[in-house]
Amino acid sequence: MSIENETDAEPVAVSGTSPEHPAAESDHSAAETVHSAAEPAHGTAEPGSDYRSREQQVLDRIEKARARKPKIKEERVTSAHGAGGKASQTLTEALFLEELRNPHLEKLEDGAEFAVDGSRLAMTTDSFVVSPLFFPGGDIGELAVNGTVNDLAVSGATPLYLSAGFIIEEGFPISELRRVVRSMAEAAERAGVRVVTGDTKVVQKGKADGCYINTTGVGVRRTEHELGIDTVRPGDAVLVSGPVGDHGVTVMLERGELDIDADLESDTAPLHDMVTGLLEATPGVRAMRDATRGGVATILNEVATAADVAVVVEEGEVPVRTEVRGASELLGIDPLYVACEGRMVAVVDGESVDTALAAMREHPHGSDAAVIGRIGEDPPGLVMLNTAFGGTRIVDLLVGDPLPRIC
Repeated sequence: MSIENETDAEPVAVSGTSPEHPAAESDHSAAETVHSAAEPAHGTAEPGSDYRSREQQVLDRIEKARARKPKIKEERVTSAHGAGGKASQTLTEALFLEELRNPHLEKLEDGAEFAVDGSRLAMTTDSFVVSPLFFPGGDIGELAVNGTVNDLAVSGATPLYLSAGFIIEEGFPISELRRVVRSMAEAAERAGVRVVTGDTKVVQKGKADGCYINTTGVGVRRTEHELGIDTVRPGDAVLVSGPVGDHGVTVMLERGELDIDADLESDTAPLHDMVTGLLEATPGVRAMRDATRGGVATILNEVATAADVAVVVEEGEVPVRTEVRGASELLGIDPLYVACEGRMVAVVDGESVDTALAAMREHPHGSDAAVIGRIGEDPPGLVMLNTAFGGTRIVDLLVGDPLPRIC
């Protein structure tokens, strides 16, 4: 790995995109850290002093900055707090986890596992505010079911039951509400789950945007796999189940915010059957996550931090459709940060990678699965991307909210 940072060169990029795109750059303190780490202070060197490499100075400073206790600096909630990136992580750890701390919540997994009368149950919850409500390949109803089913599945659980809570704006057409609910019913049937309880609230016109949905899912764990991002070890491999970014870019195009004519549709899909096949075939599965808000990049950062390892990604191995890559360039973001709704990241031990890849590819939703990287020891807590041009850059947590209300 080599990070060039001569004193007269541009600062090292500490993000998923280039410095001219601030939407996905690291925060100001990290940028300053990289700037100041390039050379030792003038006049402080003594003859024969053994300085560490510039690269190591940069990485040490970044690691120290990221190890600081999260602190909310804003006085009011911003859209970035819901984007799944750095601000979301800070809000979760410095407020929700601080006030609601318990052993289940501290794990910060997609679902919580607990025992009830000898059974191992899993529970998850999610809220959906996507705009528009209907888009190529899906709608908010299907999204709500698939998203919750997938959170249970990647937790190692068989999804069984869902709740559905609706917050509806006064004046919302009954015909559209029926369309949403019917879509939920069809998605639930495909996933083999039942919506067994729910709630409805109506707010005044202008106090919401059509319809929001909250779902909670309950499943049972029948696998003996002990899954968790803190179980990841150096030597493991990182897999993704298919092309990334389809959902996020599809929704943005449907809003008419980009003047691009692309034949894309959302990747929303239930992943429970593929997960079952993967777990049955591969005893070496360490962890799984579905790549929703913040995309694959957010998951990899969570893995690096929780397991105190380095995640090294090969840019040329990440499957991205041409249309998604082009739209991402116009938006100034890296496809690794774009939300998916039918893709997952799996980390497996190095000896199981071929078996895991074959198992994923046997399922329609994993036919384009790929090995995109590996787990190393250094630099711990960071995600490094080996670019297609032969360089290396850090993939940090997303800053800002370049793709609001994607799910």
